Amino acid sequence: MKESPEVYGTVTMGARGQVVIPKKARKALKIESGDKLIVMSGLPGRKEIISFIPVELISQFLQHFEERA
Repeated sequence: MKESPEVYGTVTMGARGQVVIPKKARKALKIESGDKLIVMSGLPGRKEIISFIPVELISQFLQHFEERA
């Protein structure tokens, strides 16, 4: 079964381009202070969607391919 996206609320971008990730989202996604996130445009054909991906996930993904080489 495919999971539906979760809505955690809204945020407002400040004058310096900063946003606060809602506490409920940080808790559910296990994002902590100091964690590094990669910021990407979202889906093919939908550049206006923003995605945040923990650097650790990308590192694990790349390590998986290194191990298979």
